[in-house]
Amino acid sequence: MPEAKTEPSATLPVVKTLDIKAIRKAIPHRYPFLLIDKIEILEGEKRVIGTKCVTANEPFFAGHFPEHPVMPGVLIVEAMAQTAAAMVLSRPDFAGKLAYFMGIDGAKFRQPVFPGSVLKFHLEAVRVGRIGKFRGEAYVDGKLVAEADLTFAVVDQEN
Repeated sequence: MPEAKTEPSATLPVVKTLDIKAIRKAIPHRYPFLLIDKIEILEGEKRVIGTKCVTANEPFFAGHFPEHPVMPGVLIVEAMAQTAAAMVLSRPDFAGKLAYFMGIDGAKFRQPVFPGSVLKFHLEAVRVGRIGKFRGEAYVDGKLVAEADLTFAVVDQEN
């Protein structure tokens, strides 16, 4: 059996950190759909690490599954996308724009995520521009729990 993939060590310097205020400034998501708590941008805005502290009070646990709460995989992928979008939209040349999902490829869910987990989203920019592509991996306790390739379009906000 192959050895499970473990979280990459953060040896690259942090270029910029986005706290919750900066994340809210960059992307329009709000509770209960804002799924990231902190972002660290690395390596000249080519890599980003997002953090989500999963609590028992998350609204999706009321229905997924009340007696055995598991974070829905689609929300893990959404949190990865929010991490990438916040990084891109925090740049001055993309400020005030929106990022729309265009594609999710190669999504795999390796292990369930439970309340009390701290999710770490590691994303690498494959292409950044009006059409962007990121390779994302999600980890809990250093173990790979999900991965996907994400494609998005950056668009102007309509009034």
